[in-house]
Amino acid sequence: MDITLKNNKLKYMKVVIIEDEKPAARRLSRMLNELNINPIAQLHSVEESINWFLKNKQPDLLFLDIQLSDGLSFEIFDEIEVKSAIIFTTAYDEYALKAFKLNSVDYLLKPIDADELKNAIDKYQEIHTSKNLNTITNQQLKELIFPNVNSYKKRFTVKIGQHLKLISTATIECFYSENKATYCCTTNNRNYMIDDTLEELQSKLSPELFFRVSRKYFVNINAIKDIISYTNSRLKIILNNYNETEIIVSRERVKDFKNWLS
Repeated sequence: MDITLKNNKLKYMKVVIIEDEKPAARRLSRMLNELNINPIAQLHSVEESINWFLKNKQPDLLFLDIQLSDGLSFEIFDEIEVKSAIIFTTAYDEYALKAFKLNSVDYLLKPIDADELKNAIDKYQEIHTSKNLNTITNQQLKELIFPNVNSYKKRFTVKIGQHLKLISTATIECFYSENKATYCCTTNNRNYMIDDTLEELQSKLSPELFFRVSRKYFVNINAIKDIISYTNSRLKIILNNYNETEIIVSRERVKDFKNWLS
């Protein structure tokens, strides 16, 4: 492979590969080695990547697959402010490919070609040298690839003492407000404070999974154990584990709630 003199500096570049297929990650690592680049980490899932970013300094460049074993790689950006330059390594339709090129985000189709990889590295160096780094947002990236699909939060990061814990949205029975703070209650009956307000959660939670039954509560449809008629044409919800206070569907939301259930 023909390597230009400017690539002599590449050994100082910090590169991370995020790829759920380990053979593909190893192959890419070998190809980068031939360009005098030694990746500092190979990560294989959203959760592993989030944990790595929480503990390490951000790399200069990411090689990032879109579909990982436990979700879309964009979910990493929902939890971590990633400032690294990104080269996507995946297989998607031609429209998405053109959209990425137009937005100065490089994109390599699998199986990755050695010459195309070198060209992508050269492009990164040129952009980095000119400080004309891409400013496209995470949301814009998602809309480019999935123009007709909404993306909702799959996990929340909560702080416990000096530690950060990842909570899967699917394991949350309800979100509720109390004393001007917002909490979530999980299936193991643990309560955690989160940063989002209930209003902010409105656009972040899947409407198929969560419904805001009142000003105080969002409930997970999979956590509903029982629904009981209550005073003033309202409904009382019993969840599998949460029992801190009564969850009442406000009268003006009862009709929409019944429609949501069906």
